[in-house]
Amino acid sequence: MAQAKSSRKNSSEQVAQLWEDYHRTGDARLRDRLVLTLAPLVKYIVYKKVKEIPTRCEVDDFISCGLEALIRSIDRYEPSRGATLEQFAWTRVHGAVLDELRRLDWAPRSLRRMDREIRAADWRFTALYGRRPTKAELADSVGISPGDLAAHAADIGRADVGSLNQMVLGDDECEIERIETLASSDPESNPELSAMREAAIARFRRAFDVLPERDRRVALMLYVEHLTLHEIGDVIGVTESRVSQIHSEIRHKLRDSLAADAELLTAAA
Repeated sequence: MAQAKSSRKNSSEQVAQLWEDYHRTGDARLRDRLVLTLAPLVKYIVYKKVKEIPTRCEVDDFISCGLEALIRSIDRYEPSRGATLEQFAWTRVHGAVLDELRRLDWAPRSLRRMDREIRAADWRFTALYGRRPTKAELADSVGISPGDLAAHAADIGRADVGSLNQMVLGDDECEIERIETLASSDPESNPELSAMREAAIARFRRAFDVLPERDRRVALMLYVEHLTLHEIGDVIGVTESRVSQIHSEIRHKLRDSLAADAELLTAAA
């Protein structure tokens, strides 16, 4: 035990001497040695906080943030303040990691504080009674109503945003990206709806094919070529009002032909 304490003391003295040499010479290589020497401190702090890091974030990003804080602490360290370099660096790195956590957290501090209180109450109840508390018991332990407890859980759920690229277990117990588990709102990805749409298109085409040639020609010029009623009238040699009448007749004919399929056409629209 005495040898271990002596080893830590010697290590601390070596760090202090290394910093003094860097402070005196400004040699960047000495600073790099200090960073490598104190880097485990950064990893320890980050991994101690890893449970609080949002799932959408990478641990390496927090390590990078901590290393930047470590470098700044080496440059700003003042031995006259009474703290060792390790103590000063610990404070600065720990503060930087917390600041980064708060920056990336969408939830206000009050919400996170209440969440910690609820988790602590849950743990105490379980330790005391050997079972998880009911929602009513948990709310009573925290001093809030069950309704407020449910509202808080909903707020936390909305605040804990995860990455769609995060790997999760699929139905076949294989890892897949979370985005693959979400129901698509794209109607093209719905096989049943796609089949209904294809059937509706086929029936519309059959109804369109039995229209008189002039009606089909007018419909194509109107809906495919996007000609105006006046332009269509010039093409087929009738007035604009007559083209409008023909258009109305086409719609009535198609509506009558497809009356039996109205439900299908509505669902596929």
